[in-house]
Amino acid sequence: EFYDICQQMAAGMSQPSIMFKAHLRDGTPVMIDDYREAYWWLRDNTPADSRVMAWWDYGYQITGIANRTTIADGNTWNHEHIATLGRCLTAPEQHAHRIARHLADYVLVWAGGGGDDLAKSPHMARIGNSVYDDICPGDPTCRQFGFYSGGVPTPMMENSLLYKLHSHNHRPGVQVDPSRFREVYTSKYGKVRIFKVLSVSKESKEWVANFSNKVCDAPGSWYCSGQYPPALDWLQKKKKAFKQLEDFNVGRDEKDQKYYDEYMARMEGRSSGSSDLPSSSADKSDKSKAAKSPSKKKASKTDPDKLRELIETGDADGVAYALATDPGAAKLRSADGRGPLWWAYESGQAEIAKLLLAAGAPSDAQDNQGNRPADLKR
Repeated sequence: EFYDICQQMAAGMSQPSIMFKAHLRDGTPVMIDDYREAYWWLRDNTPADSRVMAWWDYGYQITGIANRTTIADGNTWNHEHIATLGRCLTAPEQHAHRIARHLADYVLVWAGGGGDDLAKSPHMARIGNSVYDDICPGDPTCRQFGFYSGGVPTPMMENSLLYKLHSHNHRPGVQVDPSRFREVYTSKYGKVRIFKVLSVSKESKEWVANFSNKVCDAPGSWYCSGQYPPALDWLQKKKKAFKQLEDFNVGRDEKDQKYYDEYMARMEGRSSGSSDLPSSSADKSDKSKAAKSPSKKKASKTDPDKLRELIETGDADGVAYALATDPGAAKLRSADGRGPLWWAYESGQAEIAKLLLAAGAPSDAQDNQGNRPADLKR
């Protein structure tokens, strides 16, 4: 019986199809050929050395049908690389671009419902968080990256690159930043969308392509893995070595053990985590009320000292994540009456100041001595 089941599974899995028959709302039968058409568009309309960023699921198709280099595919065994891809796709748009411009020329996403990238996105966030634990601090299953009841996106989801690319001009008020990404192709039935990455780093692209920067397992070997360009050293310093959560033989320190215990408890339904995260069935009514009353203010849960450290050290990426997961963080105030915008101006962090202003930091507020944020500009 086991043999028969294996044979049936093998036959079923060895005949993948990227075309399928469907019906329009009026019942008209159609052949959905969006995926092949999108890959052929890449093949026929992009330079031969183009690099395509997409979730790893489609890597082989991009390589085999579009004949273009993909950032990851089904044979990418380096979990930390997949986590970096997950981090980029689930990051706020501006900071995702800081990564993407050093790795890719185009970004391809599956859209159109069903098993598209938005449906897979919680896994992207979780995988990313297993290596970069600042993506969803204290939240192993990244429940803050999702939707409230009624399809209302959480702040982290709404600000993410993936959500912007997926829903660009398809949902009211959702558009990509035209200075960072440009839509170049959307398939007939909206199943595939392709965006060109703007301001691609020529220096990083040439560095990665230079064979002398690859690491071979032995002199003259054919197995030579690539490296991230130096411009992403700041990102690599944030990651931690991945330890497979399900491996009971791996020794863990106290922090990793706590992460593991909470992750497993949530996956087994023994823990729901914070009550204000979106996926708990127990608080659907509360989330529905929140969706109807978006203007209701909530106290910020961000640690002021940690946020100040991120600002003063120039960690724009870290600040962006803090704002994406807790929009109220922009309006924090300390005992002296100052807050994030004062700290940004005082430490000369102009880029972070722009982030804070965009997040609603009050520019006309005064501290205990009557100073406005801009009064502390260097």
